[in-house]
This record gives sequence, C-alpha cells and structure tokens, in this order.
Amino acid sequence: MATTNRRKFLRTTIGFSAATVATTALGVNPLNTLVSCSSPNSSGKSSGESSSAPLEFSQEPLGYEYNALEPHIDARTMEIHYTKHHTAYITNVNDAIKEEGITYSTPEELFANISKVSAKARNNGGGAWNHTFFWKSLRARADGNAPAGALMDAINGAFGSFDQFKEQFAAAGAGRFGSGWAWLVSDNGTLKIGSTPNQDNPLMDDAELKGKPLLGLDVWEHAYYLHYQNRRPEYITNWWNVVNWDFVAEQLNA
Repeated sequence: MATTNRRKFLRTTIGFSAATVATTALGVNPLNTLVSCSSPNSSGKSSGESSSAPLEFSQEPLGYEYNALEPHIDARTMEIHYTKHHTAYITNVNDAIKEEGITYSTPEELFANISKVSAKARNNGGGAWNHTFFWKSLRARADGNAPAGALMDAINGAFGSFDQFKEQFAAAGAGRFGSGWAWLVSDNGTLKIGSTPNQDNPLMDDAELKGKPLLGLDVWEHAYYLHYQNRRPEYITNWWNVVNWDFVAEQLNA
C-alpha cells in the first residue's frame, strides 16, 4: 500500500511539474491564472467589481459627409471645424483632466462644478461637449425646415409663434459680442432663449443662462467665416435650413 501511494504521489508531482514547465514556456504562470480574477486593479478594487472610470471626452463620428449641409454650411468649414477645432478641444480637456487630477465622472458633473477648475478645463470641456451637441442638431433638410408636434406647440406657447421664436433666437446669436453660443433651453419646463460667451454652456454652475440645452448654435467665427466672412446674421438665417428638429424634440422629451 505504501509503495502504491508513493508511485501515485510521484506521478502527480511529475505531471504538475511538466504542466508548470509547459505553461511557463508559453509565458503563462498557472498560479497567476488561478488568482487573476481577484487581483486588484488600479482603482484598488478586484477585477470582478465594478469601478468608475475617470472622465474622458471622445469624438463621435460626425454622422454625415462634410458637404451634406451645403449650400448652407460649406464642406471645407465643416471639415476644419470637426477635425481641427473640435479635436483640439477634446485633446486639451483630456490633458487638463489628467494634469489637474479632476475626478468628476460625467461631463454634467464637471459642468456643475466648473467654477472650481481651471480655465483650460472649462474652455476645452465646454468646447468638446458643445460641439458634440451641435453636430447632432444638424442634418441635411430642404428649405422650410420646421419643428412639429409637441415641440412646435411648446415653442408657440413660449414665444407666440415659430417666427417670433426664430427672431428672438437669431437676435441672441447675432447680438453675442465676440465668440459664443446661442441656446434654447428648458428651465424646469419653461423654454428660454439666451447666449453664453466663449465655450460656456447652460449646464455650467455659473453660466449666464441656465437650463437643459435643447438647441445650440455656434457663433464663433470659425463656424462660418470661410463662407460668410463677417456676415453672422446671414449664417444664422441659412442655418435654420439644416436644424435637426427631431433631435431637439428628443431633448425636450428626455
């Protein structure tokens, strides 16, 4: 009986050693394989636990060709706007998040505390988010583009008519001194029009206009200067033709 047990022990030991050599030769440590499911990750949690990833902005696909909005917004402006300006905002805000150790987990949380971070994080965070919102609010449509249904009812109720809404919104965009944005927002269900300077938006804790953004218009010169030069009001007039009112309605209903 002792001899049999000894032979069994040797066979088991030799088999394990051979397996160890084979897996080590392949670059796999069988002990690490056994414990990998519970090894701590960079957040100090085991890999089986959920962890909150640090905030990082990314650039979504545009969703249409650069020339899709012509003749209202030209292809070259769209290409430069998307690949140069927007890309730079995303790169710079992600750099600021790392440099400053910013721990907010969503853009909305960052904006709710924007007065506590640097100008670099503020300007580029706003630029990154605002442009993503802007691209989604655009699509190729025929002239005469207009909202419908509950959105049109809400606009008529708040501003008297769609034409009066357009007039007030255009005035907010054209009247913004220097660079900035014009916005339609919902403030606890009340629709309001206003503007913000630079890359500020209505989600920021110290913004001039507060509310949930429904529609935003970029009135920085880089958004229109190649085609319209200094004629911002003309740019705004033509921009109405490519507003994606379905997207605006989704923001109202969300």
